[in-house]
Amino acid sequence: MSQKKLVKDLMKKLDKLESEREKLIDKLSKALDKLDKKEEKKAAIKKPAAKKVAAKKIPAKKIVRKRTAVKKTAVKNTVTTPAPVVTT
Repeated sequence: MSQKKLVKDLMKKLDKLESEREKLIDKLSKALDKLDKKEEKKAAIKKPAAKKVAAKKIPAKKIVRKRTAVKKTAVKNTVTTPAPVVTT
């Protein structure tokens, strides 16, 4: 084939790929729009349900605990001598 014919074929293929690309972009944008609409509907449905009245919390009375006095005892240090080793 001549170079002119090859260039023509490649240009046709390029045009075809570009048109397919544009179609895919359109499909993608439509799908994204549908998703956005679904999310908006879900958000609109959830908002009224979220308006529940919260119950008032009564503060609990604080109880002061009295600590009992802990008596500290002195630790006795005793030195133990090792038992003598018996050899036979």
